[in-house]
Amino acid sequence: MTELIKELCALCGTSGDEDAVRDFIISKLPDDVSYKTDALGNLIVEKKGSMPAKNKVMLAAHMDEVGFIVTYITSDGYLRISPVGGINPETVIGRQLQFKNGTRGVIGTKAIHQQSESERDKPVKISSMLLDIGVKSEAEALEKVLPGDCAYFTGEFLEFGSNDDMLKSKALDDRAGCAVMIEMINSDLPYDATFVFTVQEEIGTRGAKAAAYTVAPDYAIVLETTTACDFSGNEGEKKVCEVGKGAVVSYMDNGTIYSRNLYRMAFDKAREKNIPCQTKTVVAGGNDSGAIHVSAGGIETVAISAPCRYLHSPACVLSKKDMKAVADLAYEMYIALAEKE
Repeated sequence: MTELIKELCALCGTSGDEDAVRDFIISKLPDDVSYKTDALGNLIVEKKGSMPAKNKVMLAAHMDEVGFIVTYITSDGYLRISPVGGINPETVIGRQLQFKNGTRGVIGTKAIHQQSESERDKPVKISSMLLDIGVKSEAEALEKVLPGDCAYFTGEFLEFGSNDDMLKSKALDDRAGCAVMIEMINSDLPYDATFVFTVQEEIGTRGAKAAAYTVAPDYAIVLETTTACDFSGNEGEKKVCEVGKGAVVSYMDNGTIYSRNLYRMAFDKAREKNIPCQTKTVVAGGNDSGAIHVSAGGIETVAISAPCRYLHSPACVLSKKDMKAVADLAYEMYIALAEKE
């Protein structure tokens, strides 16, 4: 799965600009599936199993990543940008960004020795930053970039740590979940299933809302990454979840109170199949479940996530072992829900 995740993360696709990701996923689909793209850009894949399912099960993962959009070009060729999705400004200064056409630039702001004492004490806002693409005029910049173009974090995909178990990259949220679904689609499944690669999750779970109405499943499994704060300075519940301790099954976040039945079922299946599993210890964040569980008359939903450090940055970090746990638990839950009485 590592090579597949690497290929997916190398692609650029902010919310509303997911075409390259969708085209790649389509290229990986086997011949025995049917698929369609809806008006928003969601990719909906129908996979036949060896027998019909008692219940319609939908698995979902989002294709989009956080990034930036160009809003203005100054007379001397610098770019004003706005975030697409939730990005901590402290992760941005000095970072390299790239455009799909190959143009690259560096984000900068006023040097610290030019800042007043009060400015130094205030968080820097992305609206005060400039993207430097190395040109000297607005006209020269317009030859490379237009307002409305999207820019993306860039950086080396890295395997590191004990036995190279750790992965570092941009866009692990949620290309990791997409990789799990691609592998499931390319395997022999016992029951029919619907797989949805959603758009615009990072700006309000918009694609999932439309797709859930189209598919109208009995049950939904959302495959995601979620924030792990298991590093120095955080203790106890403040860690939220921990890298290396398996798949994360949430009971509640800022968008969803999850089905208690499916929450318990997930932990029962994890124990039964010896799959490492944990829960989040803080109610925070959100994902496509927030849109799915209130769609089409209400859909029982469970989220299975990989714990990920430094989310929404150019250096997200997760564990290969945790990814296996997510894939294994997703498969077991899909079977259990497909045959549920």
